Amino acid sequence: NPMSATKVMLGCRLFFDTRLSINGVYSCATCHRPELAFTDGRALAIGTTGETVRRSSMSLTNVAYNPAYNWASDKTVTLESQITRPLFGKHPVEMGLREGDSAVLATLAKDQYYSSAFHQSFPNESTPLSMANLVKAIAAFERTLISGRSTFDRYVFDDDRVAMSASAQRGMALFYAKAGCADCHSGINFSGPIVHAQSAGVRPSFANTGLYNQDGRGRYPDADLGLIEESGKASDMGKFRVPSLRNIALTAPYMHDGSVTTLEDVLAHYATGGRQSPHGHTANNRYKDSNIRALALDEREKREIIAFLHSLTDADFINAPKNRCAVR
Repeated sequence: NPMSATKVMLGCRLFFDTRLSINGVYSCATCHRPELAFTDGRALAIGTTGETVRRSSMSLTNVAYNPAYNWASDKTVTLESQITRPLFGKHPVEMGLREGDSAVLATLAKDQYYSSAFHQSFPNESTPLSMANLVKAIAAFERTLISGRSTFDRYVFDDDRVAMSASAQRGMALFYAKAGCADCHSGINFSGPIVHAQSAGVRPSFANTGLYNQDGRGRYPDADLGLIEESGKASDMGKFRVPSLRNIALTAPYMHDGSVTTLEDVLAHYATGGRQSPHGHTANNRYKDSNIRALALDEREKREIIAFLHSLTDADFINAPKNRCAVR
């Protein structure tokens, strides 16, 4: 799927076009809003028919660098294959299209911009306006959603010593040392390593964060058991992808199911090594990642870590006109 400026602009227009949903109400941007770092502010996403999706909408920040996609899978390894799920998926219905939806294609063909842009973007194809090429164009746009100009980036990479507040600098030191946040959230995207001793090739990092302990033996809610659903391995119970922390201050609520409301609540969860639940404290979850353990953080240290997390917000990325496209 070679990139071109024309294809990226086409993908941007498609990303914001509600005609890509079965009832003409939803676009990709409904669940991936630029001002929220391409999330939607909901605990759980809601599809165009009103059906609740079982997981929170993930941020699209720097998705071009992801080795795989989705909260609990390492099998979806291209943006093109990922995009087909919300467009054509039936369980749950998100956009509600069918892969051979001729009505949608016919509607787009009547639009002078689309008719021209598809031909320019796919000049060597006999039928450039197709569902396959629609998916490729959206993927091309998503690959341009690059965030790397936060105050943290300016402080670390541009040597701008006044970019980060003193509080955020102290929080960064805590993040990488005492609090151990970087044990999971490492790397340029703060999403963990992609090369692992136990697996060939590259794959995302997954972790059980101790959110649940339904049976007192580590079980997660039946509605969403995590990576175990794909792998069948007991050790994958409750494992979900370690998400990027870039622009994290804008992407509340948190966790795979949006069950943690604020960054303060997230930090409280990790500081106690779990949370109280009707089935006991989740710190006792036997599948919980070993990096998650009770921390002796005082209130000032917690505020400083949160100040550091706010320094990962990239205002240039959030406000970039190129990340928004008006649809006529």
